[in-house]
Amino acid sequence: MKNKILNIISSSAEYISGEEISNKYGVSRTAIWKHINALKQEGYQIESFPRKGYKLIQRPDILLENEVLTNLNTSKWGKEKFYFLNEVDSTNNYAKKLASEGKPEGTVIVAEEQSAGKGRLSRKWISAKGKGIWTSFILRPNILPNFAAQITLVMAVGMIKALEKNLGVSAKIKWPNDILINDLKVCGILTEMSAEIDRINYVIVGIGLNVNQSNDDFPDEIQDSATSLKICLGKEIKRVQMLQVILEEIEKVYNLYLEKGFSEILDEWKNNSCTLGQEVIVKMPKEIIEGMAIDIDSGGCLIVKDKENIIHKIIAGDVLVRKK
Repeated sequence: MKNKILNIISSSAEYISGEEISNKYGVSRTAIWKHINALKQEGYQIESFPRKGYKLIQRPDILLENEVLTNLNTSKWGKEKFYFLNEVDSTNNYAKKLASEGKPEGTVIVAEEQSAGKGRLSRKWISAKGKGIWTSFILRPNILPNFAAQITLVMAVGMIKALEKNLGVSAKIKWPNDILINDLKVCGILTEMSAEIDRINYVIVGIGLNVNQSNDDFPDEIQDSATSLKICLGKEIKRVQMLQVILEEIEKVYNLYLEKGFSEILDEWKNNSCTLGQEVIVKMPKEIIEGMAIDIDSGGCLIVKDKENIIHKIIAGDVLVRKK
């Protein structure tokens, strides 16, 4: 009922009387008043005047279900299941729980704040309240587990497209999962999988996008390597709109991947890479490899040629790009 009341007061620039709402939905004036107060607590600015009714003045830039789903142009993503959380330890952890319960592909989890956001290699991801987009998706691709690494690259291409479409931002991809603007990290992608020997049960894709942080919002140790859309563009960004475009563009790229395979996505990844053609240092648990990043193979692995012209296939590792 709360969302129905929101929809009716959103549909008019004039005041909507309590009597009109009561007649339309068959609820009491007291119930309407309670729902209006609940909307105000969520951040909606609503004017109330005796004998005139209610008027919506401003919507909040909070990633609420009703806000995100309004005018969302996806076929499935977000519309299957959408979970908004004020705070959670990690949206990926929450998504894994839902996936194990059988929630469908296209389920979206979004939080205003993460207390234990995760990056690759169990690193902590700084997830300040109301400053970014902290979201996870449940996927159930019909691919073999040894191709699951492709999903991270597919998501990265979707993020590049979303930033370009919504903001006109030209971002680059650093293998395997970082989105950079002006050589600074603005977004990270973390994929986690549950699989059997020959099939995938589910893949969880977590995306952390720095949206409206200022430099002071980042810890000292990452201020030289991290950025936000606000810092890059010099203005506040509407998070609801940004999330809508992310869902739309990533769904398109993911569906293209399922329909036509990885090769077309891989070409786009390469065209937007800041890793290929660069001297790199790859740090792995038992060795460090230095050389030229020359390619990405069909499995999503980084191919590096060292100074002895030995070819290395990198499945996982930290990559430092040495700019020419």
